[in-house]
Amino acid sequence: MSLTIKVLIGLIGGLLAGIWVAASGVPFLETLAQWIEPLGRIWVNAIRMTVIPLVGSLLVVGVVGTDVRAVGRIGRRAVGLFLALIAFAAALTAIVTPPIVRRLPVDPEAAAGLRESLAGAGGVESQVLTMGEWLVSLVPTNPMAAMADGAMLPFIIFTLLFSLAAARIAKAHRDALTGFFKAVSETMLVLIGWILDLAPIGVFALAMSLGANMGLNAAGAILAYIIIHSGLCIILLAGVYPLAVIGGKLPLKEFSGASLPAQAVAFSSRSSLASLPPAVEEAETRLKLPAAINSFLLPLGFSVFRITAPVPMIVGAYFIAYFYGITLEPIHLLTMVVTSILASFTVPGVPGGGVIAAVPVLMAVNLPVEGIGILLAVDTIPDIFRTTANVTANIGAAVVLARGEERAGEADSSLSGSEPI
Repeated sequence: MSLTIKVLIGLIGGLLAGIWVAASGVPFLETLAQWIEPLGRIWVNAIRMTVIPLVGSLLVVGVVGTDVRAVGRIGRRAVGLFLALIAFAAALTAIVTPPIVRRLPVDPEAAAGLRESLAGAGGVESQVLTMGEWLVSLVPTNPMAAMADGAMLPFIIFTLLFSLAAARIAKAHRDALTGFFKAVSETMLVLIGWILDLAPIGVFALAMSLGANMGLNAAGAILAYIIIHSGLCIILLAGVYPLAVIGGKLPLKEFSGASLPAQAVAFSSRSSLASLPPAVEEAETRLKLPAAINSFLLPLGFSVFRITAPVPMIVGAYFIAYFYGITLEPIHLLTMVVTSILASFTVPGVPGGGVIAAVPVLMAVNLPVEGIGILLAVDTIPDIFRTTANVTANIGAAVVLARGEERAGEADSSLSGSEPI
């Protein structure tokens, strides 16, 4: 039996058990549920303990290990395009999600019960900052304190600045630093794999608490999360086609045909990297993209560029706030958008990695991370659409950048031809 099936069984079993306990009113069952509930928190804490070293090491390796200067113009334009597309995805998610979630029915007593169940496990109230306070908070006076406090956005900004500085040191030292952080990131991925093996137990405990407090409303909210999450990914997927047609000057039929093999692998495997070989083959044989695009840009993009990365981060944060009856202010939304853009390049390449990467966003606005287990349990369907959209966006970006290189080459030739003799 696959881990996904086991986790779904844990989710359904936990929800049903929680609803039954709440309806029975039997003191023994209520006491038993109270003993089981901490297992979910322990499992979530295990995920949280990997976040700081994982995000930090992946950022350092991504910035220092990828020598964008070595590929010149393509590398710079690729980074700009990736950031623009991810920023668009974050903005779209931030605009669409809040009004939909606000329409969901909220049971104040259920939300209060969930908050009470976390008493002693850390605060669940999000601090409201003014814009000036928020800007000042982005630069940590003590990076170690930011890491200890889980202040994710200041920590990420410091790590980015550290990585940019490290990219300019001597090559021998740079390679040593990259090797160290690469080892850290791989170690954290192994540790996350062990923690995910325990997901059925953790999800059962979390779902039991959710079901006991929210009843059938929990099932409706989870279904709404799946629909909104998947729907946003489908919108982003559809948006890649006009990008390739207009920006890449490529006929729609040609782009669709070239993307289909990689999309089929992505849809069935939920793995972007597994979709890379057919994408490279189609880019080389059918699309006739330049060698620099095939050999450098596509592998780089499939490794770090995920256009849908902000979707599970922001949608998940809003639904967790809904579960716990927490009101998010505009400044929280701005924090989530910025954090999701920066954290999008640190999504771990493991099942459910898109949801696990939402932890820094939750920590950035002080939302209870416990809800991540529920979202991870129902991630199978959204993950299918996320992966397919990510793969398609990488191919579309390659087409746009290849067209840009053609224009740049024509301009260089024109300038060269006009030089005085």
